[in-house]
Amino acid sequence: MMLRPGTFLQDRYEVIEQIGSGGMSVVYKAKCHKLNRLVAIKVLKDEFCSDSNFITKFNMEAQAAAGLSHPNIVNVYDVVNEGKLHYIVMELVEGITLKSYIAKKGRLEAKESIGIAIQVAQGIAAAHEQHIVHRDIKPQNMLISRDGKVKVADFGIARAVTSQTMTSAAMGSVHYISPEQARGGFCDERSDIYSLGVTMYEMVTGRVPFDGENTVSIALAHLEDALIPPSVYDPDIPVSLERIIVRCCEKKPEYRYQNVNELITDLREALIHPDGGSVRETARAKDLHGETVVISDGDLAMIKGRVHPETMEEGTGIGGQDYPQELNIIGQGTASGLSDIRTQGKAENEFTDAGSDSARRSKKRQDRDEEEGGSGIERLLAGAGIVVAIIIVAVLIVVVSKLSGLFQSGTGLFGGSTTAAVETESEEYSLSDTEVYMPDVRNLPADIAEDRLSENFLNMKSTYDYFDDVDEGRVASQDPEPDTIVAKGSNVTVVISYGTDKIDLSEFEIDKLDAATAQKLLERKNLTVTLVEEESSTVEAGDVIRYDPELVEEGGTVTLYVSTGPHVDTVEVPDLTGKSESDAIALLAEAGLSPGDTSTEESDTVTKGSVIRQGTAAGTQVEPGSKVSYVVSSGVKVVKQRYVAAINETYDLSNLVGPGAGTSSVTVLIRLRQGSDSNPVYKILMDATTIKGDLLLPVSYTSIESIDGSSSGQVEIVDVDSGEVIKTYALTFLPMD
Repeated sequence: MMLRPGTFLQDRYEVIEQIGSGGMSVVYKAKCHKLNRLVAIKVLKDEFCSDSNFITKFNMEAQAAAGLSHPNIVNVYDVVNEGKLHYIVMELVEGITLKSYIAKKGRLEAKESIGIAIQVAQGIAAAHEQHIVHRDIKPQNMLISRDGKVKVADFGIARAVTSQTMTSAAMGSVHYISPEQARGGFCDERSDIYSLGVTMYEMVTGRVPFDGENTVSIALAHLEDALIPPSVYDPDIPVSLERIIVRCCEKKPEYRYQNVNELITDLREALIHPDGGSVRETARAKDLHGETVVISDGDLAMIKGRVHPETMEEGTGIGGQDYPQELNIIGQGTASGLSDIRTQGKAENEFTDAGSDSARRSKKRQDRDEEEGGSGIERLLAGAGIVVAIIIVAVLIVVVSKLSGLFQSGTGLFGGSTTAAVETESEEYSLSDTEVYMPDVRNLPADIAEDRLSENFLNMKSTYDYFDDVDEGRVASQDPEPDTIVAKGSNVTVVISYGTDKIDLSEFEIDKLDAATAQKLLERKNLTVTLVEEESSTVEAGDVIRYDPELVEEGGTVTLYVSTGPHVDTVEVPDLTGKSESDAIALLAEAGLSPGDTSTEESDTVTKGSVIRQGTAAGTQVEPGSKVSYVVSSGVKVVKQRYVAAINETYDLSNLVGPGAGTSSVTVLIRLRQGSDSNPVYKILMDATTIKGDLLLPVSYTSIESIDGSSSGQVEIVDVDSGEVIKTYALTFLPMD
């Protein structure tokens, strides 16, 4: 999965940004908060996480690389398998790849190339001492730090092997693979030496030694084409360095350096003796100078012309080596062996013009060993003879055609117009040798886009951004535009999509929730929610019908369309405010509605008996027969004057009971009396209480409030049993603020 900036892994590694992507993994720059340092994290892509073989291979890479400790090898700090997430934590090298450095400078000076090659070779030698073959040595896997240190990176296809287990399927990048890798044959440390030789060739010339229209033609070139000496492209290259490169790039492993330490020794000698006085002659050169060369029956038959390469039995290679049943070349599908590749190359040759690389390679397959065994002068004379012959034949054809009138009236040999053929030929060869048409890599995965550009001799420079409409890891845009003419070796800037940085609401299945639940869910995601009601005959009332947008930025707004259920006929609620209650009832009846709950409330602004407010707002659509509540004004609130009186008396109950009062009791209450004699009003001051007849009854109240607002009244002691008033005290009430 794509890791976003700010993501923490194992509560330790904070992802900062994506810095690269390959066929199998994505690389991020991150910070280790535990050790306070920057690191690189290589994460296995999702499509490989379910494949146990890829996971095993990924873990093998970590185990192999973690065992290496050398200044010229990128260190591995940690390897983590966390659920579906598999990643390696590595040293972060701040700088650029050797590939980018070469593209920037065009070609490197001899001393600088040797210095870089020695550092790379030292790192490879350390790996070889641990029986680890890198198998993907190329400038893209060599990092140059800001202080000039060169480190070998990405043991993505390295495999810990022993001298007994060094055969495997051919792997690596097709421009740099050794011939034995290209045909899936025996592969050991000398394969890394070959790839390093190709890298040195590219450093001093600015180009790879073998190129072609596709991966198959390039692989065949590694197998069959003679190496063009670097001095052809750079006459100033020292003789010693050229000898080293040529020896590293020998077709047969036995002709190369047999270990990296030999190569390092010669590289150091080349710094001291650029003229090549101390650099050892190649084993192959020694063979050609008189030492015995053992030739297999198959090679001998081909040299004598008795056996053509295409007629050899499947599974048998030049020199007696076996071809595997499958040939695995990165960027190309599997084939059934070298014979299939040759067949494909032959088919391409038939499809393309006679002057293509494939046609020339077909010729070389027929005379391979004769060309290698002959002198340079003979090859030069033979080539010149062929060119002269072609020119003579072409001139004769033109002369005969003109004499025959074949070019008259626009008619060709087959009765068709020659104009189209001439225009097509003109278009086909309108580009110079240093120009190509820019391919369209938009919407391609990043690794495939890089291969497509590389096949067209272009370099890819990647930047990253978020796009809503481009899947993660694919190219969103490119500069220059497709189909424009550019120079070979140009840089192409592509923007690779991080995917979208917005929240994908489809993950939450909001349209299956009710509105309240959906609103809470979205608000927990720090989103603003707007509700819009819609009728729906299929979605239950209160549930979400749909939402908009599907992708929303953090803190954005989401509109939820909520079902109100099926359509029903409605009526509009009339405006009752300010109307008399009788008028309000009439308006409701006229609209087919009825009064609901009613209440009164004092109001300084609304006339007594008129409606202050209504429960359902005016203009609302409701079903016929619905009830509408309202509040009626009771008028202005009347503020009454408070009148208060006080009393502090006692009453001797023995006066009521008489002799023997100590052994008897009486039930009495105390009350306030106001109003007229005909319409008295009472307020109980003490509830009915039974008291002994010989006690004093306290009649003491500090704040007695007038019942009716009048200024006079009486406090009465009443015999509850008889109802007789046994004592009366007059009160005078005083007004209070």
